Amino acid sequence: MIEDPSTGRNPVMIGEAPVTRRQLMVKMAWLCAWLCYLIGPVAALVADDSLGRRIFGGVGLLLFVGTYFLMVLRHMAGRALTPVRLYGLLALQLALSVALPLALGPVWLALSIFTSVACGVVLPWPLGRWAIPAVALVALATGLPDPGFRYTLFTYTLPGVGSGFVMVGIQHLIRTTRELQEARATVAHLAANEERLRLARDLHDLLGHSLSLVTLKSELAGRMLPDRPEQAAQQVADIERVSRQALVDVREAVSGFRRPTLAAELAGARIALAAGGVDADLSRAGTEHPDLPPDEEGALAWALREAVTNVVRHSGARHCTVVLAETADDELCLTVSDNGRGPQGGAGNGLTGLTERLHLADGRLEAGPGRQRGFVLRAWVPLSRRAAPQPTALG
Repeated sequence: MIEDPSTGRNPVMIGEAPVTRRQLMVKMAWLCAWLCYLIGPVAALVADDSLGRRIFGGVGLLLFVGTYFLMVLRHMAGRALTPVRLYGLLALQLALSVALPLALGPVWLALSIFTSVACGVVLPWPLGRWAIPAVALVALATGLPDPGFRYTLFTYTLPGVGSGFVMVGIQHLIRTTRELQEARATVAHLAANEERLRLARDLHDLLGHSLSLVTLKSELAGRMLPDRPEQAAQQVADIERVSRQALVDVREAVSGFRRPTLAAELAGARIALAAGGVDADLSRAGTEHPDLPPDEEGALAWALREAVTNVVRHSGARHCTVVLAETADDELCLTVSDNGRGPQGGAGNGLTGLTERLHLADGRLEAGPGRQRGFVLRAWVPLSRRAAPQPTALG
């Protein structure tokens, strides 16, 4: 399909419905291009001296052209005729393409080309592939008595077969174009949904963590006033810093460039847990993992942020432990455990979004009650281990 480089659209608008009058005129011009085959019959009709023959030829020609445009235009508009009417009009066209040449001369065999084209346009391929050669054979038999049989063969019969099958190909192209347009629309719809889901996950994880921290520090500042104004001022300064960082994070999330790191999230976890009065044990949460790819690190960082946010907001815990450890299966496992109330109800939006994030990074998530009490969240992501080079044998 040829497209205009400046617009990215095909100038004939194959498979597309016309929207403007100019587009309709372009389509009609391409459709009327086939009418050049009627120059011979029209010229013969004008030159004929017999009034009766001229009336017969004129009425037959108008009836033939009318049925042709009725079938083709209804098909192009997506309002195809019923099979009975369609086959009846095709039979009428075939009859006229035989009667008019027999009565008025072989030049009228040009009508068989239009019949072949109509068969190629309106009939499905299983029928069209037989109807087009059949029309050509009828035209050949009609012109057989004419002394200029070879002229008839090369002027009307072969072009009729070729034009019919060309229209079959064009109809196939139209169907393929429409299917491609529908597929593009589906892909665009899925991409928009995926982007909305990504933005929803990012905003939930970002704002849930930041707003929880702002709430905690606001409560601390309120309890410190009016007795400890300097410490309250420090909490207010922290609130301002967290709010500014949350604004930056939201802008990055909207732009699609937000990818947290384990080091930054561990530092944020230490601050959030301290502000919530939770004793944090981060001694086994090392961030030096050279085989951890960036996307997998980002998924684990999101998991750490969500887990710490849940500890601060929902658990009522007094102690929280964060562990990062490599497993024998070449995976990095994040474990966040607390001694709080344990799971309350089903999984929320945060854990659901977190599962989706880890799935995109070929990871997995487990969350549930601890062995004695509290809540435990574990997240695994694969490491990109590099195979050690094999020593080359000498000699």
